[in-house]
Amino acid sequence: MRRPRVLTERFNRALVYAARLHAGQFRKGSTRPYIAHLLGVTSIVLNHGGDEDEAIAALLHDGPEDQGGLETLRDIRKKFGAGVAHIVDACTDTYEDPKPPWLERKKNYLRHLRHADASVRLVSAADKLYNVREILFDYPSQRDAVFTRFRGGKEGTIWYYREVVRILRHKGPHPLVRELDRAVRELERAAARHTLGS
Repeated sequence: MRRPRVLTERFNRALVYAARLHAGQFRKGSTRPYIAHLLGVTSIVLNHGGDEDEAIAALLHDGPEDQGGLETLRDIRKKFGAGVAHIVDACTDTYEDPKPPWLERKKNYLRHLRHADASVRLVSAADKLYNVREILFDYPSQRDAVFTRFRGGKEGTIWYYREVVRILRHKGPHPLVRELDRAVRELERAAARHTLGS
């Protein structure tokens, strides 16, 4: 049996930091506080054996991209260490404002993911699993309208998650990737049923 993973005061500080950083921010196309996403991703990371650095990175993985760019990344490095900052940096699509075109960003991220280390793959897979589950949660009531939240639309969004699965299937973390694969397959089936029935 694995030894219990103990979260320290450092994790508590990161939780408060994330809540403050994303205060007043909501998930795209919803009234859900953004912190719900961060807590969900962190829960998945911890459930799949993540250590404290990985859990803190899960809490903070969207901070630089959404709230302050490289200055926020430097602050994260100063407060929580180089290990956390490395994971957060590797999970960030872009620091540019305005952001580059969606397809360009996603292709760059996929290229990067092929060479990412185990910690980055864990947080990235957890993030993608939470996102797909959220789409599935909203799909029965919103149907294809749920995809208007995303610049890639229906086809691009499903393509992107399928590519993430394809890359991670060869690299791991395997139990989590299997969960992500099942969720993406469920989304593909739901979207196909709606297309056929429309």
